[in-house]
Amino acid sequence: MTIKQKVLKALYPVWIAATKLAGKNTRIIYNEKGNRPPESIYNLQFETGAGNKINLSQFRGQKMLFVNTASDCGYTAQYAELQQLHLHSGDKVIVLGFPANDFGQQEQGTNEEIQAFCSVNFGASFPLAKKSVVIKNSEQHSVYQWLTSKGRNGWNNKQPSWNFSKYLVNEQGILTHYFDPSVSPVKVEVLRAINS
Repeated sequence: MTIKQKVLKALYPVWIAATKLAGKNTRIIYNEKGNRPPESIYNLQFETGAGNKINLSQFRGQKMLFVNTASDCGYTAQYAELQQLHLHSGDKVIVLGFPANDFGQQEQGTNEEIQAFCSVNFGASFPLAKKSVVIKNSEQHSVYQWLTSKGRNGWNNKQPSWNFSKYLVNEQGILTHYFDPSVSPVKVEVLRAINS
């Protein structure tokens, strides 16, 4: 862990408190009408940083929490919270991390460096995709095309606002929630959605 990463990790609680006070990155959007997706998320797959293919169909019947991650961000300490969620609620929700360099150039490492960083510093054992593009452009990963397109998921066009934005898909493959980065993955709003 670099000095910058250690400082960011130490300041994480202060960062979260400050963003909440400022009302920044705290938005929660949910699928009020229960709209079903016109396209199935279970037709999609991704490649892990280690080069393994994962078909989302293997998670049918389980909730999925998609998170775009980065190693040099004020929110990077959420890796520990995501691991905590993975360990304590893994029977209810699978955490799927998508490292991305889309915000502030905060994920510049190689796939191997990202995997090692997450494992050594946070014990992350949930699946991590190969570094991907999560914002809307011609290179956007197909999973994030689905998560951020109303024409595919049935209701949501909101792309990630920054690193550690979160999308929750339920057991039937319906996108139910979007959580901004300042909404911790172990806070009541997320846990309530996972346990509902």
